[in-house]
Amino acid sequence: MNRYCVIGSGISGATIANLLSKKYSVDLFDKARGPGGRSSFKRLDKVKGFDHGVQYISPKTSAFKKFINILIKKKILKKWSGKHIFLNKFKNENKNHLKIIGRKGNNDISKYLLKNIKCYFQTELKKIDYKEKKWVLTFSDGNKKIYEKLILTCPFAQLSKLSRKFIKAPFIKKKVKMDANITVMFVIKRINTNVSSYLFDDKILGWAAKENSKKRFKSYQDLWTLQSTHNWANKMINKNRENKDINSKTLIDHFFKLTGIKKTKILFSSNHGWKYSSNSNPLKIKSYWNSSLNLGVCADWFVGPRLEAGWISANDLYEKIIK
Repeated sequence: MNRYCVIGSGISGATIANLLSKKYSVDLFDKARGPGGRSSFKRLDKVKGFDHGVQYISPKTSAFKKFINILIKKKILKKWSGKHIFLNKFKNENKNHLKIIGRKGNNDISKYLLKNIKCYFQTELKKIDYKEKKWVLTFSDGNKKIYEKLILTCPFAQLSKLSRKFIKAPFIKKKVKMDANITVMFVIKRINTNVSSYLFDDKILGWAAKENSKKRFKSYQDLWTLQSTHNWANKMINKNRENKDINSKTLIDHFFKLTGIKKTKILFSSNHGWKYSSNSNPLKIKSYWNSSLNLGVCADWFVGPRLEAGWISANDLYEKIIK
């Protein structure tokens, strides 16, 4: 029986699993097809694809900058150059900051951290029980697994549903409101533009990224990723599956209107709704650890909306565990 079980392969899950694996045996489970969580990479074919979650990394803290620089030197990550059009005068963002991306996809960080971890994908955790000082985990396929120590890195709503009766800390009683995001990926014929990305000042469309500009592949077509504003997605997310064609058309129409690019035939499009995209209101703690139950929680929503927040939370949890 392995000592640690980690649920989730996003930046928090991948980081805590990697740190723990240096001393302990670790298994990781995720309901998705592959690693990355919010940094997932959606493939169009074997070569081309879209960063349909986290768009880029812009380190703020010295510790995370050091970590990112190591991955750049290892050729896991690289700088995203090009022309980035900054139109949103209200967003608190440095126009000249570095944009760091994965060389193959923005889930490259999770892939790197998990390369020596035993991972089980397409395996969704449905229920947890604590019996005889062991965690009994029930998965969607009916299988049960038993572990001594459990780390959860789920979005707050899912965490609350799974663990409310075991976690008595004040944070679990809070109403953590995670913002949604609706992402549309589409393909059009090649157009003459040298723009890599747009940050819009619009109530519906927040962001557009030209995937070709990341220089991961060559194509005679242009691949674009669009991401909505949180306010619009919060209103639309619950019915996004039923209305995905309408919502996709709305975002694509806004893209052509706001960029001035001549509207052309859509050769491919796909819609993905992130119901629990991010939390912009940090909590007073960075992670949670109960040494009596051997139960830990780390996630970006403890710290803030950026990918970096998940890394900070995981490192904070690891320090609590090894004390």
